Amino acid sequence: MKLWQKILIGFLIGAVLGLIFPQLAALKPVGDLFIRLIKMLIAPMVFASLVVGASSIGDLRKLGRVGGKTLAYFLVTTAIAIVIGLIVALVMQPGAGFVLKEVDKYEPKPMPNITEVFLNMVPTNIINSLATDNMLQIIVFALFAGIGATMIGEKGKPFLQFCNSVAEVMYKITGMVMSLAPYAAGALMAWVTATNGPDVLLPLAKALVAVYVANILHAAVVYSGAVYLFARMSPLRFFQGMFEAWAVAFTTCSSSATLPVSMRNAQENLGVPNEISSFVQPLGATINMDGTAIYQGVCAYFIAQVYGITLGLPQYLMIILTATLASVGTAGVPGAGMIMLSMVLQAVGLPLDGILLIAGVDRIFDMIRTSMNVIGDAAGAVVVSATEGELKTIPAGVDVGGK
Repeated sequence: MKLWQKILIGFLIGAVLGLIFPQLAALKPVGDLFIRLIKMLIAPMVFASLVVGASSIGDLRKLGRVGGKTLAYFLVTTAIAIVIGLIVALVMQPGAGFVLKEVDKYEPKPMPNITEVFLNMVPTNIINSLATDNMLQIIVFALFAGIGATMIGEKGKPFLQFCNSVAEVMYKITGMVMSLAPYAAGALMAWVTATNGPDVLLPLAKALVAVYVANILHAAVVYSGAVYLFARMSPLRFFQGMFEAWAVAFTTCSSSATLPVSMRNAQENLGVPNEISSFVQPLGATINMDGTAIYQGVCAYFIAQVYGITLGLPQYLMIILTATLASVGTAGVPGAGMIMLSMVLQAVGLPLDGILLIAGVDRIFDMIRTSMNVIGDAAGAVVVSATEGELKTIPAGVDVGGK
């Protein structure tokens, strides 16, 4: 049986058993162990593979071109994601019939200073950056290290060979850890459904369904269209190749924890070259938030409906602009999803207390938005690779679903 089939079976069994037996919430440590195993690979793998990738790109002009394409793709797809979220919310009316109960006062976290966010991209201590998994700082230092090693020629080759070896070891360990994924998926889904039973989910069911429908539409239209238009890649092949990463993201709710699996899937199953995968996907895990943007749009409309506030075209445009810019501005900030939502609500004058209405089931929202963020990063890597003429052709007979 293929790995993705095992993960799907574990996922479904865990979800059903969690609803029937609430005691299975105690299985969460099994899933937590899996997440820790994946997270231990993030810093060394991203650093090593990005150093090798930057040295392979070599040409600073090409590096700038790849970076420009990546950022343009992220911003455009994020804006489209918010529009889709708002359209679905307008059609489904998720707040209709919702009885507003007394809510506590919500204290928003301080908004990040954009200047500080960009300054903090440059590390003052790379050891500390590696120890804390600060992805943006690791990316910046690795780019400089890879370019510097290339510029010194022969003297830089031992360093590049070492980094290449480290990257390969991390890929191998990722494959070993992924053999535990079916059990971890089952344990985490049992915990989610046991702790968020029907009594909690039903009042917010329409909002949850709206967010899930919008994400599925975004994947089916935008990502399928992008990989087919730019890479002539079958959407079915794309989603099948990324299924493992999607399942890990859906159950762990962590783009960073999914990164080793996502990069491995993109390179082995979709033909994305290492140098582009190791640049686009770590950057995307930090600043590309299509799934989160959809969540912002739907939840902003939901909160407006619940409070009886009518939004007009200027407010909709403000939601699109704020959420798009906030996806970059909150990069690397803990609790970025809630900070983004509070920024959007403030921008259009909606009550921040409305966040507490959805906070109780935020984990369920987080599952689809995180998995969509990860899929979006992979689609971006495919698109950038294709536009650079470097996407490798995977023979049709090769199994892209895992073993």
